[in-house]
Amino acid sequence: MRIEFKALSKTFGTARAVRGFTATVDRPIMLGVIGPSGAGKSTLLRMINRLTEATGGACLVDGTDVLALRGGAKRRWQRDCAMIFQQFNLVPRLDVVTNVMLGRLNGMNTAASLFGLFARRDLEDALAALDRLGIAEHAMKRAEALSGGQQQRVAIARALMQRPKMILADEPIASLDPMNAEIVMQALRRIHEDEGITVICNLHTLDTARTYCDRVIGMRLGEIVFDGAASELTTSAAREIYGAGAAFNEAATSTSLDALAATA
Repeated sequence: MRIEFKALSKTFGTARAVRGFTATVDRPIMLGVIGPSGAGKSTLLRMINRLTEATGGACLVDGTDVLALRGGAKRRWQRDCAMIFQQFNLVPRLDVVTNVMLGRLNGMNTAASLFGLFARRDLEDALAALDRLGIAEHAMKRAEALSGGQQQRVAIARALMQRPKMILADEPIASLDPMNAEIVMQALRRIHEDEGITVICNLHTLDTARTYCDRVIGMRLGEIVFDGAASELTTSAAREIYGAGAAFNEAATSTSLDALAATA
């Protein structure tokens, strides 16, 4: 899948959330998007998935501008481009396996989706996805009974049920403790490697981006201020991304258990 972002922009009133975002992803990679709050990271992902309409520009996926899709074509794109959210977006009172099967709704006919008529194959695939993420034993529990890290893995399993061609993860570890953050990022990395699909992940910690991503794009005030290999994400580059001075302490943003121990 080749992805070309051409001057992608979003304006809310007089505020410009994303300004002329231009980049090309010419092979399946794990792409990290980092930057301070208000940089436009979430708005970028929501435009790609069509949850938010762009003000201008284009997003070409294998030559097709997905921003121009309507009706069934738009819904198919949203199925192919799975979203994982910081807040998990599960149905708390439903059991885990049903939450996972909800990932199939976009591909079902109207009657089946209205009444939740899942096929036996859907159940088998949901259980397999949960097993892949190490939480199959929780399949019959209500989602609200799980920890935050477990719920995020349920959300990832639900995304896998869409059989996506791309996964967008909007700060998937922002509300998790370091140990669960590591489990979730390892899961996303394995999915990228095993499935050969692009994963675009909004992050707010530099060590996470370096550890799990192939390429990193840094955004500030809606614009790209860094675009390079994860190994090129130096402290100097981080200062530019975050608009910080010499006193910038990278360890303060870390999710690493070792870094947290060192600053304790």
